[in-house]
Amino acid sequence: MDHNKKVQPRGYALIPFLVFILVYLLSGIILQRQGVDMAFYQMPAPVASFVGIIVAFLMFKGTIDEKFDTFVKGCGDENIIIMCLIYILAGAFAGVAKASGGVDSVVNLGLTVIPPNFIAAGIFIIACFMSLSTGTSMGTISAIGPIAVGLGESSGLSLPLVLGTLIGGAMFGDNLSIISDTTIAATRTQNVEMRDKFRMNFKIALPSAIITTILLLIFARPDVVPEMGNLEYDIVKILPYLFVLISALAGLNVFLVLTGGIIFSGILLLSQNGFNFINLAQEIYGGFSGMFEIFLLSMLTGGLSYMVTKEGGLEWIIEKIRRSIRGEKTAEVGISALVSLADVAVANNTVAIIISGPVAKELSTHYKVDPRRSASLLDTFSCVFQGFIPYGAQLLVAAGLTAGSISPLEIMPFLWYQFILAIVALISIYIPFTKSSDPWNFEYDVPESKVAEAKAEQNL
Repeated sequence: MDHNKKVQPRGYALIPFLVFILVYLLSGIILQRQGVDMAFYQMPAPVASFVGIIVAFLMFKGTIDEKFDTFVKGCGDENIIIMCLIYILAGAFAGVAKASGGVDSVVNLGLTVIPPNFIAAGIFIIACFMSLSTGTSMGTISAIGPIAVGLGESSGLSLPLVLGTLIGGAMFGDNLSIISDTTIAATRTQNVEMRDKFRMNFKIALPSAIITTILLLIFARPDVVPEMGNLEYDIVKILPYLFVLISALAGLNVFLVLTGGIIFSGILLLSQNGFNFINLAQEIYGGFSGMFEIFLLSMLTGGLSYMVTKEGGLEWIIEKIRRSIRGEKTAEVGISALVSLADVAVANNTVAIIISGPVAKELSTHYKVDPRRSASLLDTFSCVFQGFIPYGAQLLVAAGLTAGSISPLEIMPFLWYQFILAIVALISIYIPFTKSSDPWNFEYDVPESKVAEAKAEQNL
């Protein structure tokens, strides 16, 4: 969105956003006190956002038509629309790939290749690959969780350790995957390419994953080597995931990548007995539908954010944050803290990024923080806290796999990957080992390698 027009900072303009967050947060706290399962996920986030929008319409100056025009401009912002379209394509790909047997093949191949005496490290590696391929931590936990719990029980491994390991692997891909909703939100709010953010993120996530794997190999050996049995898998069914990952890293347009992945997975699905074109269409639509909440939330939040920005709310936040920021490094700390607090408040890392993204973009521009870096920090720290808070969906679902015998609080000490990721990310702020060899040009808002192209476009 265009925030270049100077507006008067006004703290009261944040009230609609605060209402949105409080409705979401307080409903979760109240329901949790009542013993409701998944308490923080009972209130649909788009409804909480809608309440904030109503407050904005009641508070802000202007006629209803003027305010509605501002809201619609925010909803229809180019980055918001692109983000929403990528969401539904990513959902369709994940749904069709799963229906074609891709998820089962990934899990079974991993369990076949990795030695049973390294089962904890194996669960982590399999979860890393699956979440990286599918872009979903929840899908990874749901798919691998029952198998991981069974292997943990049969091998004598601590179940909290097994589940903490699984959640860590799931958050690896949630943070890093090119088709993850957090990656989509982070890159669109910072206006950077997905593969550029991936490369910067990879320098933080890979060392963290390697350290975690080494610790698991040393300290998480099973008492009894579990029997794996005869596990069936088909390498061909894994190929769509590899296609999406490799083609996206090669720089192909993300819409082309995801559409190609849907077609590839669709052909595999149609080649199986009992599946026809109608089944394929239903799986694609099911993927679309699965992304409806985040699609709607992104659009509504985009409209609300633009209203708040036009009223001076964003400028007020930036003005307050600037008082404690002295340069690039403290700006990076500020961006990291902002998205972390947002995630603790709303228990949804994608929502946290959407809320924090506009402020992060302004801080990035003002303090010359590479926007690829700010996108990486937004995604990394939102995933650290999302995979750590005991009322987050990831820990709640994982604990639920044990039929109540393990609580989320018991899992928290074993979230090794999240701890290590946070430490490595903080180190990267003060020892900038993630810096790109292609620096950012803030005048043209592109990498230096694309300045000539940007100049040519301006001269057209």
